[in-house]
Parts: sequence; C-alpha cells; structure tokens
Amino acid sequence: FQAVLGKVLEDTYRKWLKYQEDCVKQIDSEPYPSGIYCNRTFDMYACWPDGLPGSLVNVSCPSYLPWFDKVRRGVASRRCGPDGQWVGQDGGLPWRDLTQCQEEKEVTTKVIWHKQLMVSFKVIYTVGYSLSLFTLISALMVLLGLRKLHCTRNYIHANLFLSFVLRAMSIIVRDALLDRHWGREIVGLADLGEMLSHQAAIGCRIAQVVTQFCILANHCWFFGEAIYLYTVLIGSVFSGKSNYTAYLFLGWGVPVVFVVPWTLAKLLKENKECWALNDNMAYWWIIRFPILLAALINLVIFMRILKVIFSKLRANQMGYPYYKLRLAKATLTLIPLFGIHEVVFIFAMDEQTTGILRYVKVVFTVFLNSFQGFLVAVLYCFSNREVRPASIKDVQFDFQIKFAMKN
Repeated sequence: FQAVLGKVLEDTYRKWLKYQEDCVKQIDSEPYPSGIYCNRTFDMYACWPDGLPGSLVNVSCPSYLPWFDKVRRGVASRRCGPDGQWVGQDGGLPWRDLTQCQEEKEVTTKVIWHKQLMVSFKVIYTVGYSLSLFTLISALMVLLGLRKLHCTRNYIHANLFLSFVLRAMSIIVRDALLDRHWGREIVGLADLGEMLSHQAAIGCRIAQVVTQFCILANHCWFFGEAIYLYTVLIGSVFSGKSNYTAYLFLGWGVPVVFVVPWTLAKLLKENKECWALNDNMAYWWIIRFPILLAALINLVIFMRILKVIFSKLRANQMGYPYYKLRLAKATLTLIPLFGIHEVVFIFAMDEQTTGILRYVKVVFTVFLNSFQGFLVAVLYCFSNREVRPASIKDVQFDFQIKFAMKN
C-alpha cells in the first residue's frame, strides 16, 4: 500500500513540476495589460492569469491532481480586489475556492478503509514472520548443534531453514525502510524533492534487491527439497560425491542468475521509487518465472511421488526405510502448501487484480508466506522422531560428563 501511495506521490510531483514549468513559460510569453490589474502568478497550486479589479478569476482544476479525470470540468477560483491585489484571508494566505477540484469524500473514505485493511495484513504477517523466525532459528540450532543429525538430508533442511530466516528478516527490514522512506515529514517542496530523489531511495532499493534474492533462494531450496525426495524415493538427480555442492548451487547460486538481470533492468529502465511496483511486467517476470517454474515442477514431483507411495502401500511393501516414508510425508505436506497458491494466482498479479479477488489473494499469500517458516520448522525438526531421541541422548551425555568431572 505504501508503495502504491509512493508511486502516486512521485507521479503527482513530476506532473506538478511540468505544470509549474508550463505556467512559468506562459507567464513570461504573454504581454502585460495596461492599467490596474492583479498580477499573473503561480501560487504553488494553480496557474492564474491577470485579473481585472473586482472580478472573480476562474481556471481549470490543475492537471497534475491524481483525481483530475473526475474534476476536469471543475474550476478553481480567486478574487481580484479593487486595488489590483489578490484577495487574501486570515493568516496572510490567498483566498481560493477549490471546492470543485477536491477529491470526493467517498473516495477518501475508501482509501482510509483500504489503508486500515493493509495495516491489519501487516500485523498478521509481522506476527507470522516473527513466530517463524523464532522457531526456525531454534530448529537451526538443533540441527547444527547435534552431531548425530549431520548428514546431507539435514544439511538441505538447514539451508531451507536459513533461506526462510533470511526471507523473513529481509521482508521485515524492507518494510521498515519503506515506512521510514515514505513516512518522512514534508514541510516544503525541498523535503518532497529530497524524499523522491534517487539518493533517498538507495537504501530501500538495496533492501528490495536483497528481499527478491532471499525469496527466490527460499523457492530454490524448496525445489531442492523436492528433488532430494524424488532422488531418495524414485531416481537419482544429483549423483556422486558432489551432490551437496549441486544443491548449494541450486539454492544460493541460481537466484543470483535471475536477480542480477532484474536489478539491471530496474536500474536502467524502471528506476523509480523503491522498485516495489512493476510498470513493465516483463521485468517482473525475470523474478516471477523461476518461482512459478519451481512451483509447477514441485507439483509434478508431488503427483509422481504420491503415485509411487500409493503403489508401495497397496502392495504392502513395508521394507522401505522408515525415514523415507517419514520424509515423504513431511515433504508431501509442504509441496502443495508451497506451490498451490503460486499456481492458482499465476496470472493474478497485484497490479491486475481488483475487488474481492485481490483481497482473497492478499489474505491467502500473506498468511501462508508468513507462517510457512513456522510450519517448516515444526514438520522437519520439532515433530521429527529422529531429532528428539538424539537431543535427549546428547543432553544425557553432557550431564554424564559434567557429573564425572565433578566426582
């Protein structure tokens, strides 16, 4: 919501600068009348021509107004006094009648309601990401702290946890920078120009790039989990001693391949605001395409593995190692949870969805994305029967060592 308001603010400011420039040219080019008259002027709101003493001067509503299409037939008014001076009001400000150029109250009420709704969504995902951060960091400490859990499978889990941690932290930091950037107090035009300058937006643009990398890395590591499960249950994908290196490249290297071109496209072609909105959707698909591709492949893997498991259970082939079926159960719970909303809303972008569909999409994705890390930590770590016995044994062993040293 802040990004949308920021875009409106920047567009309005640039249109205002163009309106001011055209007004100054018009003032300088037209000949001055003789006698007493109110001077032509630009009062920072509208461009006023010379006024006859004792007359009401009307001009069209300024074209830079965001709601100009609704008030294009309206006029703004100022009164020229008998002495050839514009009539003022208490406080020294010029008297103006801007009634016909103001935004409708219904629209203002709708914007306020929309802002309150977005604030509620922000509270939901802040709670979700905070809870996910706590559980994921705890899960990372468990997996990396217990030697008996050190293996390729748990290393992949640990990288998945780390990607969720980085994703949550980057989103929280990015939103904080957006609040700081668009929440600055504007006293004069200098403050507005500074806020909309490229220098002021550097921080939130860097945060945007880091966030996109973390989100893409998170999807890539989930794709890696799906590939690992497919390799365990069906066939080898990454074979040999360097298989873990291949997973590392998939999880942390592949995102760079897509984030770098997206960053260059934004910098060279769409260098506006904090890069939070997408005027040209072709640039956004540089990031969107690998995410959707990974989600679609995950769903295909899900269907393939589900078929294998059903056939094994139907044939009562219980010789499969227990941990494989346990891993399958956890991952099969996460793959559809991770991929379905990406597929359902594949063409329902935020900029293109309106009405109820937009709110359904926002609620679904905000809730799922923010609490997903918590669910991952619970399924892969805290509800894992392999983790609990290992942690208990390590605690018992440490207690025995300490007890022996004291005695």
